[in-house]
Amino acid sequence: MSIVLTQYQGKILGPIAWVLGKLMNGIFIVLDTIGLPNIGLCIILFTFIIYMCLMPLTIKQQKFSKLSAKMNPELQAIQAKYKGKTDQNSMMMQQEEIKELYGKYGVSSAGSCVQLIIQMPILFALYRVIYAIPAYVTQVKDTYLPLVRQMLETDGTSEFLQGLSAAGQFSKQFTNEAFSLDPANEHAQNTFIDVLNKATTADWASLAQNFPSLAQIVNDTHDVILKMNTLFFLNIGDTPAYTMKTALANKSFGMFIAAIIVPFLAAFTQWINVKLMPTAQTANNGNANDQAAQMQQSMKMMNTMMPLMSAFFCYTLPSGMGLYWISGSVIRSIQQIFINKHLDKIDIDAQIAKNEAKFREKQKKRGDITANMNQYAAMRTRNTTDASKFQSQVTAEEKEQALAKANEIFDSGKAAKTSLLAKANMVKEFDNRGGNASTK
Repeated sequence: MSIVLTQYQGKILGPIAWVLGKLMNGIFIVLDTIGLPNIGLCIILFTFIIYMCLMPLTIKQQKFSKLSAKMNPELQAIQAKYKGKTDQNSMMMQQEEIKELYGKYGVSSAGSCVQLIIQMPILFALYRVIYAIPAYVTQVKDTYLPLVRQMLETDGTSEFLQGLSAAGQFSKQFTNEAFSLDPANEHAQNTFIDVLNKATTADWASLAQNFPSLAQIVNDTHDVILKMNTLFFLNIGDTPAYTMKTALANKSFGMFIAAIIVPFLAAFTQWINVKLMPTAQTANNGNANDQAAQMQQSMKMMNTMMPLMSAFFCYTLPSGMGLYWISGSVIRSIQQIFINKHLDKIDIDAQIAKNEAKFREKQKKRGDITANMNQYAAMRTRNTTDASKFQSQVTAEEKEQALAKANEIFDSGKAAKTSLLAKANMVKEFDNRGGNASTK
């Protein structure tokens, strides 16, 4: 993976995108082997595989939501119990009861967030891969290279590409120190490919018109790329907005329908996906400060806005992104149907009882550990006390006798060479020599 777009990848998304890119490249190689080198089909299969891999996390998240829905009434009861109590003791007791409640149901306050935190980098990396296909699919990049090398040898092509609307996001790549109009310069090759990958059909036509010497290879390259990008009579490299504009100019009703169906399906499939998602039911107690009720209202608003946002994004982004969006929604909806059936078969009460038993067992073990630590601490304290008592029982006469015996051994020089007493003897002799020298 050497396309310059990779310079924008962060420390987290970069490695994930690299792995996903390898998967995308492998899928395309398989499709090319069976005679279907199509990027749109590759995106659909790629999306399917990714969401199947994420399915265990999705099931866990949905299971958490169902347990949370069952737990909410008890949680609200605890919050109501300590409502208005701001003293430290009450707050600590409330936290302890909530902790016990979470343990009983086998969930955590950040349980659903953890699942999202795991999934979000993967989903963002997915966008990176799909948005920059040549950076990850070797055969797509190789299709551009013959044209790009000739463009780098032709005066004015760099200025032409920089004038395209698609080049706006790559402007820094043209001014990078590594950029050089050398056919063998990889940075320049990758920069040209980045722009051409985002170029519209009109941009390709303009390139052929402005550089007659390159017209043949421009048209040949565009034909191959167009074949790779075309799915259901739609060029997934163009945005639906551009396709609709072109369709109106050419009075092509079929192209217009094909363009408008992308944002429509994106919104519709997203709406179905939202409807299938289980939601926690929160009792309306008329309390405007009820955080659970506020969160539920926010979720409802988000669920309403998501289909509209999907339609807008898929109208302004290349159709390939819309295809991914639609595929993802369809796959998630199918997954959700099976997940809902799976969760309906689960005896939630039995699951809660099982989770509570586990929690109690953990508490018991934690209690045993605490008891052992207290016992050990008591033993240490007792040993220290005994030692103190022993020291206090030594008489002054016994101390004097022990000191005299040590001095006798010390003066005789018979202490073992490695003993602390022998080393002390050496220090004493050194001090005596030093003292004699000073008297002279």
